[in-house]
Amino acid sequence: MSPLTDLYQLTMAYGHWRARRHRAPAAAELFFRRGPFGGSFALGAGLAEALRCLRAFRFSNADVAYLRSVLPSTTEDAFFEYLSTLDASEVTVSAVPEGSVVFARVPFLQVKGPLLVVQLLETMLLCLVNYASLVATNAARFRFLAGPDTKLMEMGLRRAQGPDGALSASKYSYIGGFDSTSNVLAGKLYDIPVRGTIAHSFIMSFTSLEEVQPRELLPRAGGEPVDLLALAMSWLQRVDFQGLLDTYCVKRSGLPNFCAVALALQQLGYRAIGVRLDSGDLAKQSKEIRRVLRACGAHFQVPWFETIPIAVSNDISEQSLEEFTREGSEIDMIGIGTNLVTCPLQPSLGCVYKLVEVNGSPCLKLTEDEEKMTIPGTKMIYRLYDAAGHPFMDLMALEEEPSPSAGQELVVRVLGQLGETSKVVPTTVEPLHRTYFRDGQVCEPLPSLTEVRTHAQVSLSLLNPAHRRHHDPQPYPVAVTEKLHQLLTTLKQASQ
Repeated sequence: MSPLTDLYQLTMAYGHWRARRHRAPAAAELFFRRGPFGGSFALGAGLAEALRCLRAFRFSNADVAYLRSVLPSTTEDAFFEYLSTLDASEVTVSAVPEGSVVFARVPFLQVKGPLLVVQLLETMLLCLVNYASLVATNAARFRFLAGPDTKLMEMGLRRAQGPDGALSASKYSYIGGFDSTSNVLAGKLYDIPVRGTIAHSFIMSFTSLEEVQPRELLPRAGGEPVDLLALAMSWLQRVDFQGLLDTYCVKRSGLPNFCAVALALQQLGYRAIGVRLDSGDLAKQSKEIRRVLRACGAHFQVPWFETIPIAVSNDISEQSLEEFTREGSEIDMIGIGTNLVTCPLQPSLGCVYKLVEVNGSPCLKLTEDEEKMTIPGTKMIYRLYDAAGHPFMDLMALEEEPSPSAGQELVVRVLGQLGETSKVVPTTVEPLHRTYFRDGQVCEPLPSLTEVRTHAQVSLSLLNPAHRRHHDPQPYPVAVTEKLHQLLTTLKQASQ
């Protein structure tokens, strides 16, 4: 696989190579600085894809020939020969398991290896993690608003940023909590359940009942074929009973016709699978339709009629779901496209990839904006849980520090409050990172997409409601140990 990178990465690589520091041991971290969509968390995603690309990382002869044509003519031939030998066999990657809740400033990935290779991997890893994590997080937010019982269908293929964006959206919205996709190719590639109804154009294409063919349907229990159209027409004369349409003028055609066909199918041993609304006041219409279905089921003694699923679509947004909850609705399934796959509330997660150590020496990016300051050194990351089982703090420690223990009092410095110490006593301590890549190979079994989805839902369920809430969530504290804080202070003073 040809490396996915920016030109300036090659320019820097050449600089490292010429300075004979290309093999210096280095470490970098991938993280985001601020929770997306105004929330406190993100769902980490894209790890499996990143690991596959790492395993395939190399420059082919064709790649090298192309780079010769775009890099300056003064670039030494020996550099291109060196590029042709590169792979990721000396790279080690540790990461938070895919589908885990991740917080601002906490590394999702840690990459160690020769400086030149670590630098060349930056663009590829950011590309594979940024959008994946963003759309998974967006999907999780929709799931929280919809509640656990409403079915959510991703249907953004026609609105996504090209076929790659569409496939990624289907895959990562499934991890975030959606139940299905309309994208048939995504269903085939990733084994995601596929769902769909029909478009307005299908109904509009018929101009008379004579065009409905074939008309006959075999009863489910067997027997002679029955003229379904004639049977439905006979039911249509009966569904106009007292009360059925008194308060529902909008559906003088669609709803009675649906009821007639559904009752005809019921007579032949089949069940209608649902209705879809695609315009107007969806919450209000769903309640009116449910009243009609209940009345119809009671009148004709068809109990399952009152539970016929009602699906809605039509540019559904977070605001739409909040309105459904506020007004009350009878909606069972929601199809979401544009506002899911394009993430209009925040088009990019903004992950960054920063060096934290070179040649055994910690690196620090110092800036007047404290949010952009990096945390130096190779680190271990721990998640601290309270007695209720909620995570209440993530703690960064230097790699050589002993692991904290449950029940142990810890003295920490919360990022953004580095001037003062805090004392915490965790009930449970969880090391966050696992080593997934070493010696050119994936070294940890990767879960299936369904398993990642399950892990994501468990991770989300453990969040304290104060950190999970949609509006004005309580900030989640991320802290460093005293030893790491002392290193940070020393490097800041040395650079001033």
